[in-house]
Amino acid sequence: MKAAQPTTPARPPMLPGFEHIRRYWDPARGIYAAKLLPGEFYVTRSRELLVTVLGSCVSACVWDANANIGGMNHFMLPDASDAVAGLVDGFDESARYGCFAMEHLVNALLSYGAVRERLRVKLAGGAQMHAHHAQVGERNVRFVRDYLRIENMSLVGEHVCGHLPRKVVFDPLSGAAQVKSLRRLHNDTIAQRESSYRHTLESGPVNTDIELFGES
Repeated sequence: MKAAQPTTPARPPMLPGFEHIRRYWDPARGIYAAKLLPGEFYVTRSRELLVTVLGSCVSACVWDANANIGGMNHFMLPDASDAVAGLVDGFDESARYGCFAMEHLVNALLSYGAVRERLRVKLAGGAQMHAHHAQVGERNVRFVRDYLRIENMSLVGEHVCGHLPRKVVFDPLSGAAQVKSLRRLHNDTIAQRESSYRHTLESGPVNTDIELFGES
């Protein structure tokens, strides 16, 4: 008799508003995973992993273990310019993109039961991937560190900067995170993806319909 093929479990529940995020079954880990691309974020209460690949971009992995909820984003700041005028709460104007990414993730977590004082954060990314974009990764890391300091959020771990892209696998319920440096990269998919994302940031206005550094 032919052996029965193992069946893939049903996908875990997804919170409203994240239907565009791709989720897949990871047979090696025996769990579903949500894959984030540049500019995306995801929040979940389910047992699933959050996965992304980072070059110059940064991901904040944020969770509240008591509330059994966590999430991740994937973002970068557009290139700084000498023509930038004005500041946003101590940051240059380009940091609106980072504030947008962080506030949307944090606000989604709070709306589903997380408590701001219990939030813990791990950071990954910010590699120097493009010689012609000086300090892009470092500037992304510096921004998010400053953001967390201003917001009085607990940074409990990071794997940042350097010159190699990273794969991040985050358990949003426990806060466990695995980071693998990608030493062998046989194509420029990451560089092309981030270049396209940067072009989008620099060619269009950012949606700033959020409360920057507001009280919870």
